[in-house]
Amino acid sequence: MTKAAALEGGSPLPPLRRSRTTALQYPLMSDLYYNVVHAIGSAIFCGTSRPTILHRERANRPSAFILASTHLSPFDVPLLMRHSPRKLDFVSIVEVFRHPFVAWFYGSMNAFPLDRSRPDSPTVRIILDRLARGRVVAMFPEGNIRRMEDSVLTGGRMRPGAARLAQMANVPVMPAVVVNADVYKKIGSWLPLRRIRYGVIFGEPILIRTDLEKNEAAKVLEDELKAAFGQLYRELTEAMATK
Repeated sequence: MTKAAALEGGSPLPPLRRSRTTALQYPLMSDLYYNVVHAIGSAIFCGTSRPTILHRERANRPSAFILASTHLSPFDVPLLMRHSPRKLDFVSIVEVFRHPFVAWFYGSMNAFPLDRSRPDSPTVRIILDRLARGRVVAMFPEGNIRRMEDSVLTGGRMRPGAARLAQMANVPVMPAVVVNADVYKKIGSWLPLRRIRYGVIFGEPILIRTDLEKNEAAKVLEDELKAAFGQLYRELTEAMATK
């Protein structure tokens, strides 16, 4: 069973077998390294920014869920890490993991790669395994960094998959929107006391419908997710304009 077949409504994937190869390639690392990176990064962002953060408490759920975020900047990742009350296991593109240091750095924070060029059922099994452990898997349904004019926030397309994964794992999907993270591309933004502005908002968890056929239920969730992104974006930008 390939990833493509699984996400299009085929039979469930078999349980993840903890082979030695899988364990070495995509281990679930200790959270200690994540905590260290989180503490250092939070201190840096705290000294340089004045963010608007809305509904952070929604992400403080004790059980597993998929955090699905918009993706306008590479700095979305550290800002989601900073403001999420739960540790996040990020699904990243495989290109990022081709550099040994970056692969070690991200892998040490429990991130793992997804190769979009081929069916990748091992990655699906890893996602389901992490969710079964009660962890939070963070992903970007747009598939890559988008310009605003191509973003789901302005009618751009999302890649399918998040809804089917939620269905397979029986977990909700929580939408999140990050705004203006790209300001950190400017070197001056890292200077202390600059107090730059960015925003992060967390939405209400979206549950998969159990009263519908699987494909229809997945489509409904994806439509709800796309609508939620737009609503959250409007709420966040309005809040930032008044602060």
